[in-house]
Amino acid sequence: MKNYLQLTRHTGNNALFLAVEMSLVSTLQGRPLHIHAEGLRGTGKTTIMRSVTQILPKITRIKGCLYNCEPERPHCPQHKNMTPEEIAALGTEQIPVPFLEISHSAKIGTVAGTIDLAKLTNPSRPEAALLPGIIPQAHRGIVFVDEINRLADTSPEITDVLLDAMGTKPGRVQIEETGLPVVEVPVAVSVWAASNPDEEPGPLAEIRRQLSDRFDLVIPMGRPTTPEEVVDILTTEEAKNDRELSEQERSQLEQLRKNLENIALHSDLTMPDYLTTFLANLYINFNIESLRALEAIRQAALLHCALRKRSQVMISDIMAVLPLALYHRVSPATLTEIMNTVNNRMVGNEKEKENGKRSAQGRQLPPIFHNKKGDKRQMSEDSPPEKARLLRDLPENGIIRKESERF
Repeated sequence: MKNYLQLTRHTGNNALFLAVEMSLVSTLQGRPLHIHAEGLRGTGKTTIMRSVTQILPKITRIKGCLYNCEPERPHCPQHKNMTPEEIAALGTEQIPVPFLEISHSAKIGTVAGTIDLAKLTNPSRPEAALLPGIIPQAHRGIVFVDEINRLADTSPEITDVLLDAMGTKPGRVQIEETGLPVVEVPVAVSVWAASNPDEEPGPLAEIRRQLSDRFDLVIPMGRPTTPEEVVDILTTEEAKNDRELSEQERSQLEQLRKNLENIALHSDLTMPDYLTTFLANLYINFNIESLRALEAIRQAALLHCALRKRSQVMISDIMAVLPLALYHRVSPATLTEIMNTVNNRMVGNEKEKENGKRSAQGRQLPPIFHNKKGDKRQMSEDSPPEKARLLRDLPENGIIRKESERF
């Protein structure tokens, strides 16, 4: 078994490690964060995502509930109308955060739900009942879809179920079976996906744009860039493959698990007004199509700040997640302009914002930018940068590296 903590981190996959930990914290808080890793075969997308099962914290559910009902807020057909006393009589249990996969051979009933044949064929007490599918059973957890671009191309009915589950937070799943009433179940599920855009049928954004937009963050995976990183990967593969974890490794994983759980439990950050205004100006000035982009940036920035155990969200948190939230929503040229505008023209420093610089009216000032002549302007003015640089020319801490020019 490959230890999550000992998987080699490099410039090409650091963003994915960050994304899975942010999504896990957000899932524990009851708000899904959907992430999609795109990259060439062999870049470790699936390995990183599946290894997260080693650090999944536990959740409390009504004992034996396949829908993972919270004792205080039961939602499934069996428990939602029960009184607190009846719920208490059933008891509770702790289970790891659900992590389920949708395979390419899955049927619509497997994913959404179908008739429970075991109960229907019970000779002593036959009854017609529903068996929840993968998505309802992953409530309060994670659903992983490998090669999601292929699934979107070959299984449009499963794609429609994913659209319902990811459309709102929480989403919903509708289960329909002949002879039974239609059942609609709320689901709070973070959908994780991986794909190779260079293979058939191509990038997800070109196959099902609506599904692509449902992902809050898209992480383009890159290759290792130094011989030392490659050697480290090969050494880890040889030393850690197909063996049980040591006691020390288990202890390290448990420490990380508790750390993520504590962050989810105690983080109550909010976005400052001036940063909300900053995001609104980005949306207007650069004609960003989807409002989901702003929601994703705000949610991810709060999580980025929480993982760093800071008490106030800063512009640097937005800068860290902005390219991941816009990667699949704007053109490369627009993304470059946005990053250049913020990186090159913002004046002041994070300390000034953190200390709460105020105007004469007591309101926090929005970010101010300089042009080359030294004139100040507010972000709300529609003035693109004089010259946009290529993505690969930006500093590493300004934007993630790209796999190829098509990304």
